Amino acid sequence: MAGYRKLGRTSSQRKALLRSQVTALINNGKIVTTEAKAKEIRSIVEGLIALAVKEKDNYETVTVNAKVYEKDKDGNRVKKEVDGKKVDVFTTVEKTIKKDMPSRLHARRKMLKVLYSVTSVSDKNAGKKKSTKKVDLTDKLFNEIAPKYANRNGGYTRIVKIKQRKGDGAMEVLIELV
Repeated sequence: MAGYRKLGRTSSQRKALLRSQVTALINNGKIVTTEAKAKEIRSIVEGLIALAVKEKDNYETVTVNAKVYEKDKDGNRVKKEVDGKKVDVFTTVEKTIKKDMPSRLHARRKMLKVLYSVTSVSDKNAGKKKSTKKVDLTDKLFNEIAPKYANRNGGYTRIVKIKQRKGDGAMEVLIELV
């Protein structure tokens, strides 16, 4: 007997389906799907959250000097003329950044193998390309979800049966982060 559910799809279709549903679950907190898919999603999500909980504090803060463009009141870059050429003006700013330790970096890359990239659009600026923003789901796992489950040993998701689907009679469920 197989160690996983085939879900009536080829391996590439199944992998894409599970990746998209895992991404949606982590991004939104809950999704509605069939019972068989939810049970497969649960094992993947619980593994990702367990990995995030294990590595959530495994970083060091580093202070770096960064060059930043000077901008005028309108937000445009300031330019000055040097030897007949217009050159951008920079200022040096100290920034503190989180530097991942090797095991946390490895965990982040394992998560990125499963998760798709997500872009979000604010409601008031819908339809404008400039208003889209990339959501970093690995950061969300490390900074929001992992601290919430730090003192919990597994059981990060809940499956609630809703109803049977009218067309094919499949049991629909709500899978959500507890």
